[in-house]
Amino acid sequence: MLKKCSLLLLTAGILAGCSMAPTYERPEAPIENLYPTGSSETPSAANRIGWQEFFHDERLKALIAAAIENNRDLRVAALRIEEARAMYDIQWADRLPTIDIEGSSTRTRTTSNGGSGMVTAGSHQVGVGMPAFELDFFGRVKSLTDAALARYLATEEAQRSAYISLVSEVAKTYLTERAQAEQIELASQSYQSYLHTLELTKKRYEVGISSAIMLRECETLVHSARVTLTSLQREHAKTINALVVLVGGKMPANLPEPHKLSESDLMMDIPEGLPSELLEKRPDIRQHEQLLKAANADIGAARAAFFPRFTLTGFAGTMSSSFSSLFDPHSGAWVFTPQMTLPIFDTGRNIANLDLSEARKNIAVAEYEKSIQVAFREVADALAAREWLDEQVKAQEGVLNAETDRHRLAKARLANGIASSLEVLDAQRQKFAAEQSLVDVRLLRMVNAVELYRSLGGGYYQPDPVKLNP
Repeated sequence: MLKKCSLLLLTAGILAGCSMAPTYERPEAPIENLYPTGSSETPSAANRIGWQEFFHDERLKALIAAAIENNRDLRVAALRIEEARAMYDIQWADRLPTIDIEGSSTRTRTTSNGGSGMVTAGSHQVGVGMPAFELDFFGRVKSLTDAALARYLATEEAQRSAYISLVSEVAKTYLTERAQAEQIELASQSYQSYLHTLELTKKRYEVGISSAIMLRECETLVHSARVTLTSLQREHAKTINALVVLVGGKMPANLPEPHKLSESDLMMDIPEGLPSELLEKRPDIRQHEQLLKAANADIGAARAAFFPRFTLTGFAGTMSSSFSSLFDPHSGAWVFTPQMTLPIFDTGRNIANLDLSEARKNIAVAEYEKSIQVAFREVADALAAREWLDEQVKAQEGVLNAETDRHRLAKARLANGIASSLEVLDAQRQKFAAEQSLVDVRLLRMVNAVELYRSLGGGYYQPDPVKLNP
């Protein structure tokens, strides 16, 4: 009997290698071969450039390291991996029989055969048992295991995507904070300059040299500068709060001194890659592909439900009507129960489950294709913006140089009595606006570089491979 059981289990193990799931084929990427810019540069290796190499600002690197260690969203993403791995291990365990130590004791009191009295009887048993173990002839359990594995791998990709997004968000928030700090410094300098001009104008007005219109013009500029300064300070405080949340609720101590946005060595500049590379680099695309594989495997499980299900239940040990004789030499017993279940009438449940699995696969295909299109658009947008932002920075630098020279000439004309104070104030106001705009454009260029880096799949260090059950 044991030989027959062993042979049956071996046969089941061999047949369990089959699956009724459709053969997986990766859908064709619904994108062009080139980005709209028409680039044909050598593909970049952004996904192999860690953030520690990409970013050169030591203060920013310290903030990113703190965020990776303490950010709660990233922590939840990591815990999702543990959850999915446990679910995969549970599902994989169904492919092998479960062996338990079983013991039971039963006493019953019933009417005797003649009905003349009551009879008390007992039954005691102890041994090794195997609960219902499914022989996976049609690959139902294997398909469920494959689906669980794909979902586990999808959570890994989701965690990598969260990791990259966190690095990107910390960098963009930090750059925004630095830009606002520079603008606050410029606004403060402008405010102090307007205050000084107002004091001089008041004195000139008191002695009748300056007009009331000129005095009111100076007061307007002072109040406007104060409004701008307080608005920038308010936004700066909100940005710092956002940065604190990203790094985990507490800013690291002893941060290095920050750099100015005008410094050119804040980060690397990477070439764009080819669209086909996104399929291998972007973890969000790989996540959707794993979910597509899971949906494909679910179809195999739904198909297998139409066929017979074979289960084995067994027990071997000792059994006796009295506890005292439970371990006597002749009390040995065994039970072996093969069982077959074939669905005949289930009111269309299996058909509906198959339709549901196929619909979910079609949804997964659409979501996978959409993730590719979104990734393609993000890279294309970043490339287009980079091309024009470089020109915009140069143009804005030219505007600032012109306004600075205009302000210098206006002050010289005022000193020689050729121009009025209004001309100087107007030049000063335009110079301040040009300075603020230059900071804004430089921030846009920096944020664009971070976005291009993220959209190409950069910013993640590949960890050691996780060992799974075979």
